[in-house]
Amino acid sequence: MPRIRTIIAALFAVLSIALVFVPSAAHAEKRIALVVGNAAYQAGMLNTPANDAGLVAQTLQAAGFDVVGARDLDQDTLRRACRDFLEKATSSGPDTVAFIYLSGYGVQLEGENYFVPIDAKIARDADVTAEALRVSDYTRPLAALKLKSGIVVLDIARANPFAKSGPPLAGGLAMVEPEPGQLIAFNAAPGTVAPEGQGPYGPYAQALAEMMREGGLPLTEAFDRARLRVNDVTKGAEVPWHASKIEASLAFFERASDAPAPAVSPEQTAAIRSRPIRELAAQEAYIAALERDTLDGYSEFLAAYADDPMAKRVRAIVAARREALTWRRTRVVDTPPAYWSYLRRYPQGPHAADAHRRLAFLAAALEPPPSFAVLAYDLPPPPPEEMIYIRRPVLVFDDPSFAFAPPPPPPVVFLAPPPPEFVLLPPPPPPVGLFLLPMPVYRPVPVWVRPPAYVAPPPPNNVIYSNVHNTVVISNVTNTMTITNPSGQTQTLAPPAQPAAQPPGAPAAGAPVPAAPGPALPPSVAQKAATLQSQTPQGIPGPGAKQLPGQPPLPGMQGQPLPPATGTPVAPAAPSAAIPPGTPPGPGKAPAPTTSPAAIPPGTPPGPGKAPAPTTSPATVTPATPPPGPGAKPGTPPSQAPAATTAPGSTTPAAAVAPGVPTPPSGGRAKRGAPPSQVPAAKLVPPSSPATAPGTPPAPPTAAHPVAPSPATSPAPAAKLTTPPPSAKPVTPPPAVHHAPARPATTQPPAAAIKPVAPSPPPAAKLTTPSPAPPPSPKPATPPPAPAAAAARPAPGPSAPAPKVVQPLPKGCPPGKTMAVVNGHPSCK
Repeated sequence: MPRIRTIIAALFAVLSIALVFVPSAAHAEKRIALVVGNAAYQAGMLNTPANDAGLVAQTLQAAGFDVVGARDLDQDTLRRACRDFLEKATSSGPDTVAFIYLSGYGVQLEGENYFVPIDAKIARDADVTAEALRVSDYTRPLAALKLKSGIVVLDIARANPFAKSGPPLAGGLAMVEPEPGQLIAFNAAPGTVAPEGQGPYGPYAQALAEMMREGGLPLTEAFDRARLRVNDVTKGAEVPWHASKIEASLAFFERASDAPAPAVSPEQTAAIRSRPIRELAAQEAYIAALERDTLDGYSEFLAAYADDPMAKRVRAIVAARREALTWRRTRVVDTPPAYWSYLRRYPQGPHAADAHRRLAFLAAALEPPPSFAVLAYDLPPPPPEEMIYIRRPVLVFDDPSFAFAPPPPPPVVFLAPPPPEFVLLPPPPPPVGLFLLPMPVYRPVPVWVRPPAYVAPPPPNNVIYSNVHNTVVISNVTNTMTITNPSGQTQTLAPPAQPAAQPPGAPAAGAPVPAAPGPALPPSVAQKAATLQSQTPQGIPGPGAKQLPGQPPLPGMQGQPLPPATGTPVAPAAPSAAIPPGTPPGPGKAPAPTTSPAAIPPGTPPGPGKAPAPTTSPATVTPATPPPGPGAKPGTPPSQAPAATTAPGSTTPAAAVAPGVPTPPSGGRAKRGAPPSQVPAAKLVPPSSPATAPGTPPAPPTAAHPVAPSPATSPAPAAKLTTPPPSAKPVTPPPAVHHAPARPATTQPPAAAIKPVAPSPPPAAKLTTPSPAPPPSPKPATPPPAPAAAAARPAPGPSAPAPKVVQPLPKGCPPGKTMAVVNGHPSCK
């Protein structure tokens, strides 16, 4: 009986353990993130926001976040992306950690913070609400979802170029109170702005990425250390801020049990940080006050070290913090007496214009009555020495007029030196698609640092999470990923190949943008990118496509090449394969040569690899390189024809015949009215092509090219050629060519279908470059009697001169004789 009781007790113990572990597996922490970096503003380009967003997104991916991100979003796309993320957070469940990172320009108005899209036009304060995105419109619904935690990082406190007329806007961002379960972080303290970074990354984003990678570092401590790092890197010019109401424990990475011991034990660090500031040395006291970042901590430093070189800097921090807290209290009360109370304390404060706006909205007088109930603030009025900082339109801590002493470096007990890979981060390669974030080279975390085991696995396409301890290099040129493990072993991977029926580098109409190794685009942004890339069959925006305001030149517009979509390798073309016009160049391929002027309507935006379409008449275009010499058979398909070459000293490549179009003869004249679909396609010949082998002389120009018109009688542009009446027939081209020196042509032949005629091989003596021909004779050769069909052709209009008729050759010559044209007359030689 006792044995049975023992067995039953053991079964209950096992069952209780199973019940403990089942909920933990069922309620694994899910991590999602939205990252946006706006840099291409109409008001002025920023240096770092897009790169900062890419760096933060990559770090979040390594920590197990399912990240969606984009760059350079206009107002409509930005609002849709935020709504997409709210829908995603709603369906994620209560055990979700949501992270939002916004980088770019930010403004504040009447106590609210706004994120500015790239197409915003904010001429005065009234334009802010209509042109920018109010942050609280999305943070409050996110808090209402009651997720495990929500983190909102606003890297947008910059000196902005907006609202230059009318009442001014307060500088920096307005202090806000986070909702329960949320953390709000600014790159600069409320009411201050950060200097624009000059390197590839901003100091705040780089410090934040460094601290998130620390194993076992609690959430708030990561932001505290990021503030110390930024203050040290910027020499005190930037002081980040954050406020948290997150009760759940959260760490981006955890530290393994076999990790090496830190340089300073946690017990020693905790003992020093818990000591009163007045008991620390001056330098340590300043770092401790900066780490705690409270008004009480800064005031304690000033009371203990009023004459220290750092006291002047701390007074500026206190002045900005006291005014921000006073305005926050005023805005929460939101009554006329509250705004009169603020104006009594800060008559020239940064929020004086906001107080006047609110009084006007409340229909109250701007001047207070003789007596009113003064709002009781929790803070004392500002001392006179603080007013010099508050009267500044924009408060920056590196203002030369302040002459602040540089802060001391933080002791190791507060902040360890940065890891070697974060001392100097190289810039990321440029992104390869619309809205995609630039992705830097991923630097692995130490082997004893790993994502927490309780985190749900992110999507399978998260390459960074799968290689958290390996170096990952993403090449936008070869469209491959090179992964190197700690042992130095390297592996190069390529995403799945694209279907052969689809043009290289262009997604089909309506198809989603291929998945990239970096963060995916938000659904609405991905749909917009696919729409922009599929406006033509080759994915190039057509002539009617409009560029987004403030967007950098779209691929395929203004000479910008359209790169292949990320995640879709492009196979190199065969050396002699003809490339259709408008095909975007793949990795390792040069842009396709420009087709003839007649093939491109004037004013059409150039496609990838094509030069801008000519807008002048053909007479101003340099002559094309002559067709290939002997060896080219009439009607040979492009895949079998010898590759065309470029004549020495010429930059115009030879033309290749498009599939289905007969090979033009050497000297054949083009038919009038040929449809544009029969225009010969340009051929791209790599340098290694057999047609350009060293030592092979170029094919000589022949006299069979169309006779160049006189400058006084230049024909109309080729785009105006029309189909002749049914009764008219074109002149029959000659069956052979002559070898007299060619006249200097001033235009390319019209782009039309050409009837194939077998050319005769040129004599060996004519294989040298011909000397310049004399100018054309003003008197044309007398043509023979025209056939009846030709005589029925209507006379050309005054805008188009009559076509030049070529003298037909004799029907045949005796054996041993060849046909040629000398001075415009056929003869047998």
